[in-house]
Amino acid sequence: MTLAPAIADAPPTPVSAAKRAVEAFLEMLAAERAASAHTLTAYARDLAKAQIWAEAAGSDLLAIGREELSRYLRSFAKDGVAPATAARRLSCLRQFYRFLCADGRRADDPTTAVDSPRRTRALPKILSEADVEHLLSAAEKRPGPEGRRLHAMIELLYATGMRISELLALPYPLPREDARFLVVRGKGKKERLVPLSDRALQAVAAYAEVRPHFLKAKRPSRWLFPSRGRSGVLTRIRFYQLLRELAVATGLDRAKVSPHVLRHAFASHLLAHGADLRVVQQLLGHADIATTEIYTHVLDERLKSLVVEHHPLSQPGPRRAEAKPSRD
Repeated sequence: MTLAPAIADAPPTPVSAAKRAVEAFLEMLAAERAASAHTLTAYARDLAKAQIWAEAAGSDLLAIGREELSRYLRSFAKDGVAPATAARRLSCLRQFYRFLCADGRRADDPTTAVDSPRRTRALPKILSEADVEHLLSAAEKRPGPEGRRLHAMIELLYATGMRISELLALPYPLPREDARFLVVRGKGKKERLVPLSDRALQAVAAYAEVRPHFLKAKRPSRWLFPSRGRSGVLTRIRFYQLLRELAVATGLDRAKVSPHVLRHAFASHLLAHGADLRVVQQLLGHADIATTEIYTHVLDERLKSLVVEHHPLSQPGPRRAEAKPSRD
């Protein structure tokens, strides 16, 4: 007796209404808000965790009440969840339930009376200008096609303040060597113009000569930084590894070096040299200037140095004679 016919005739496992709602929500984010694959993966993971908790409490995401949701959010602190992660999970749930209400899948939003977790905004890690120069110099000296590629990528990151995802999504070919601006497609597929330095252009031109080395079976690729791997483009994990290896070879603390730290360095160094905060916001592609204001610690130090350097009472030497009050 064989079990094959019975298995073949077995009805498919029904997809729960909660799972269908999550899929519809993620499809909406991708189609209407142009959410990145990274964002969609993070939100899917957050909602899956919430669904597991709801099922353990005898409910699901569609039926969970305000009190149950509050208990779930309070569990983050007990489980040691970082404040930033807790805030992201709550943001995900808020958007999910707003979508359910707008789509007619739920009448009320259980997140309306839930307070957001307090977040202490840490200052971004940055590298000094000397540290970045050491990193670029070491990359430039690396031999072979890999060295030229790494040098071009670091020059582009530091010259433009791009996110690593934006760098890896750059198309091929780039503008001519005499071009002065680059079109970067950021979050939500919003485009912005960023200026290119001579050093970055020269590094990219040198890399372009050896780019065919990275093509899979010499087949054309639409990416500036292709790979012979399965994805066809250099991955962020691989670049992260290459950057950490370079940091160690340069004598820098590998824990302080990452693609995002180079983005921080770009913004901080611009502000330290007098750039306007609004300009830096546009170059970074921040939708809200409040995000850019995390770099104002650099401005604080600059203002302090300006006062020390230019205020007359901060200079050493005898104080000016006090003016006598007038009798008029």
